[in-house]
Amino acid sequence: MNNIKIGIPKALLYYKYSILWTAFFEKLGCTVVLSPDTNKDILEMGIRKSLDESCLAMKIYMGHVEYLMDKCDYVLVPRLKCLKKKEQLCTNFQALYDLTQNVFDKQILTYNVDLEKGFTEEKGFIAMGKRLGFSKVQALNAYNLAKLSEEKQKKKKAKERSVILKTTKKLKILLAGHPYNLYDDFIGKQIEAVLKNSDIEVFYSDVYQALDIDKEIEPISKSNYWTFNKEMIASIAYHEPLVDGIILITSFPCGPDSLSNEMILRNVHIPIINLIIDESDSNTGLITRIESFIDIIEERKKHE
Repeated sequence: MNNIKIGIPKALLYYKYSILWTAFFEKLGCTVVLSPDTNKDILEMGIRKSLDESCLAMKIYMGHVEYLMDKCDYVLVPRLKCLKKKEQLCTNFQALYDLTQNVFDKQILTYNVDLEKGFTEEKGFIAMGKRLGFSKVQALNAYNLAKLSEEKQKKKKAKERSVILKTTKKLKILLAGHPYNLYDDFIGKQIEAVLKNSDIEVFYSDVYQALDIDKEIEPISKSNYWTFNKEMIASIAYHEPLVDGIILITSFPCGPDSLSNEMILRNVHIPIINLIIDESDSNTGLITRIESFIDIIEERKKHE
């Protein structure tokens, strides 16, 4: 059990669960090996390993997995289907383990979360720890400590951003999307850079203090059952009266987003733009669209 190396692809669910995963493995004494930020080489590797119909985020993920193949003992690839009863996640997350295992010849470490069938996150982490050779007690203790660390850091970040949201004098723009789109270097980070260069205060739809998700989404969508999309919509509804504009970020072609985005665009009443990113997008064209959007917001502010 000494010096087990766990590879974690820096893509998809990493941007939601990185604190939990890293803390869990480190508390068990394992070494966490991360892939680098997304770059052209990783994207090209992922494209070669993916179906043409796969969304950009999935293509990027496969590139990160390939990067880790010779650098660790296991690659972490979770299977998440149902995090809340009567809701589910995109089929990519449900099939992620099977897709990855069928493409790569590597020890895949996984855990399964499907509440409707009784598979909780806690049970998944315990099973994962036992597979690595640790006892149930060791795995449960590591999981509980990791959850505490995750909650503490999330609350701290949300509180800090809430203060800035209420006090800043700068133009405020919400970047709305799934964390793997918001924080990936090839997708959201280039958008963030343009905004910050224009002295815009940037906020993120995955950073918020406690919200009643089902209540918050009512003005936009009452029937959405995709968990991650519901969280994004609730955050947009919460932030709408507090920011000057919203940039909706989507990786092409995302099925759940194509439905949710239409509802959002129809029901948000401040300046909003939907940027759909694929592997062939020109950075220059993207910058032009963002700068035009900023001009619109500034003109609107002048007339208020």
